[in-house]
Amino acid sequence: MRGTSLPLLALYLKSANLDAIAAELAAQYGERPGFFDNDLLLLDLSAISAVEAAPHLDFTQLVSVLHRHGLIAVAARGGTQALMGAAEQAGLPAAPHELARQDAASQELPPPVPASASPPIESMPDAGALFLAQPLRSGQQAYARGRDLVITAMVNAGAEVIADGHIHVYAPLRGRAIAGARGWKDARIFAHEMRPELVSIAGVWRTFEQPLPPEIMGKPAMLHLESSALGDKLIFEPMGA
Repeated sequence: MRGTSLPLLALYLKSANLDAIAAELAAQYGERPGFFDNDLLLLDLSAISAVEAAPHLDFTQLVSVLHRHGLIAVAARGGTQALMGAAEQAGLPAAPHELARQDAASQELPPPVPASASPPIESMPDAGALFLAQPLRSGQQAYARGRDLVITAMVNAGAEVIADGHIHVYAPLRGRAIAGARGWKDARIFAHEMRPELVSIAGVWRTFEQPLPPEIMGKPAMLHLESSALGDKLIFEPMGA
């Protein structure tokens, strides 16, 4: 037996209405089969516990709905005693404390973000970078824990690259890229050819039903997070060839 850590998605439920949850999942991902590929999922119940006095949620049906979208629920957290009891009866144990993230994103369906065993970090440690020279195929994932990720080969559609620091892709970026995964807002994403399926910095994310502008799409570009009184916003900037 040895300890390990796994990247998890976290679904922050804001309602106990199963029909509303199913409708939102269908609206967001119904036309993108294969977007999730048996990804492990943590259910966060803190929001519905706070706003609904005695919410009822059929966890068995919820697990079935999630499974149809390629999501495998493995644990729950943040619920009332009644909710957590119902979750455990459905085979979803209470998540241990070390899986809890302190920088929960405000979106209803945040993107894949690896669970952290420590609070969000304010600055990156000087740990060097994880270097990859092989292409990442659909379904593959690379995670640079506590450091930058540097890739000199293509990140194909369906692949996922994650870093607690910056992400540098000196090749086409066509998959999902998640930088500042533990909450570092100064993280950036650089790509020689920017064509991502999804990007995220410090929990703020964007998908691309609407294509990027011509000066960004398929060109060398950088992505950073800009914070203001109106909130956080992802900004793309073209870079020189």
